Amino acid sequence: MMAKNLSILLISVVLWCIGCASHPTVIPKEPRKGVTNMGFTLSAENLFPAIWMRRGLNRYTDVGFRLGIPPWYGTGVDINRTLFRKGRKWDTLNLAYNFSPNSSYDFTYYKFKRARKAKKGKSPGVNWVGARSMVIPKGMLGGQSLRFGMLYGRKVGEKMGVEFGYFHNLSSTTSDDEESESYPSDFVKNISEHSARVGYSFQVFYDLGQTKKQKK
Repeated sequence: MMAKNLSILLISVVLWCIGCASHPTVIPKEPRKGVTNMGFTLSAENLFPAIWMRRGLNRYTDVGFRLGIPPWYGTGVDINRTLFRKGRKWDTLNLAYNFSPNSSYDFTYYKFKRARKAKKGKSPGVNWVGARSMVIPKGMLGGQSLRFGMLYGRKVGEKMGVEFGYFHNLSSTTSDDEESESYPSDFVKNISEHSARVGYSFQVFYDLGQTKKQKK
């Protein structure tokens, strides 16, 4: 298990800096009123780890706040609303604003499923899939990008989870000649709102659990 977790972390480090967009960290827990969970995320979208906090407003809704390091990479706010819950399954709608060089709005529909059984002394695992619409109203070059795609996530330990996905640029209509004149350099081209790399998402998050005050 340790080797598997280290491999995931290594992949995330290799993928750092391939894009300049950001996405929320949604932990696979059903919200509880007044309960705050904290943790941090390593992702391909951010240059450095982002610290996050999620607080339950009721049994259906929680809000999240992320602080990137530095703040212009990975900072954002989001809200979850549980729309459906039955047995080991629940569906959640997430709305998010992400502050980064390619600041964006995310609209994501998640489907979570808890494992039927758990190992002795462990909590059940959780898998999830999601469909995401991503809107960059004004990117690094002043252009717009409308993206849509899928993501997959899995709880890989008691407190660790991994999520990855790809979101295709639906608003890419310019020709190669027009694009070559718009980009000041190849580097900017590879991380601008028009780049395919901005559509990649990969994150490893660690849930530190409830705040100390709530544990008492």
